[in-house]
Amino acid sequence: MRNALLLAMLIATSMQTIGQSGGGYAFPFIDLPYGARSAALTGDYISVKDGDINIGVNNPSLLYTAMTGKVSLSQSLITGGINIGMTSFGFDVRKLGTISTYVKYVNYGKFQRASINGIDEGTFRPFEMVTGAGIGRKLNERLSIGGNLNVIFSQLEAYTSLGASIDFSGTYYDKDKQFLVTAMAKHIGVQFKSFANNGNRGSLPTEIQAAVSYKLPHAPFRLSLLAHHLNNWDLTYNDPSLVPTIDALTGDTVPVPRASFGEKLARHFSYQIEAPISEKFHLRVGFDYNRRKTLALEQRPGAAGFSFGTGLYFRRFNLDYAFLVYSVAGFNHQITLSINTREWRR
Repeated sequence: MRNALLLAMLIATSMQTIGQSGGGYAFPFIDLPYGARSAALTGDYISVKDGDINIGVNNPSLLYTAMTGKVSLSQSLITGGINIGMTSFGFDVRKLGTISTYVKYVNYGKFQRASINGIDEGTFRPFEMVTGAGIGRKLNERLSIGGNLNVIFSQLEAYTSLGASIDFSGTYYDKDKQFLVTAMAKHIGVQFKSFANNGNRGSLPTEIQAAVSYKLPHAPFRLSLLAHHLNNWDLTYNDPSLVPTIDALTGDTVPVPRASFGEKLARHFSYQIEAPISEKFHLRVGFDYNRRKTLALEQRPGAAGFSFGTGLYFRRFNLDYAFLVYSVAGFNHQITLSINTREWRR
C-alpha cells in the first residue's frame, strides 16, 4: 500500500499528464485540507469572518484584529502512519494589518528502501511542508484585501523539490446583514527545483475561487456557495482509450460520450451549511459534486463528496472535528484545537 502511495506521489509531483483532471502539477499536497472546520465544509472554506485564524490562513483577506493571539493546532487522523497537520498563529502589526504565520506538513511515515535487485537498504520517511505568512488589511468598514507568501518543500527518499507561491484575495462583508462575498487566486508560483533537478519545472495547481455566504436572520444556519477551479472550465475526465463504436442493430456510429454543459458547470460548485446551534456548539455539512463524480466507486458511491463536522466553542479554546468522505474506500478524520492566548493571560 505504501509503495503504491509513494509511486503515485512521485508521478503526480514530477510529471505532466495530458488528458487527466488531476496529477499534472507539482506539489499537489498543498491542496489538502489542513483545518478541521474547513475539512468539514468540503475542504475549501473561505467565506466566514468570525475570528477563526484557520479561515484567515485559507483566505488572507479575512484576517482581522480578532485573530490576534490565536494559536491553532490541526491534525488529520489517518491510518498507515501518515501524519497531516498545521500550526498557525495570528498577530497585529500596527498601521500594517493582521498577520498570520503557519506551517503545513505531510509526513508519510516509514518506507522500506530496497535496491533494484530487492536487497534491503534500510528505511526512509517522505516529508512535505509549506511554511508561510499572510497579511490582511481593511480598506473600509466592508472591504478588505489580503495575501499569503508560501515556501514549499518536498523530500521523497533521496529526491527533493523546492518552490514558492503567493495567494491574494478580496472580501466584501456586511456585518449587519451577515452577508459576505469573496474571491481569491491561490497557488500562483513556481517550482525552483524539480525532483530530477534537470531544469524541467512543473507548474503549481493555480486556482481561482469565489464564494458567497449568508447567515439567516431568524434561523441557526449559515449557507455558503463556493465556486472553484474557475480558471479551468472542464473538470471532467475523458478516457483517451475510448473510441466511437458501431451499433450492431442499426449500423450507426455511436460517439464517445462527453460531459454536457450542465455537467461541466455543476462540477465547479461546492455547498456548505454551518449551523450554530448555540454559542458553544456548531454542526457542519458540505458537499463537493466534483469530488463525488471523480472519486466515488461506480457500484458503491456511498457518501463520497460529503463532509461532516462539529465545533465546540469556549472562552479560552475551541475544538473542531471533521469527517471527510472521499469514497467508501477512503476518508479522513481531522481535529483542530484553537487557543486564545489573550484569554489565558487574564
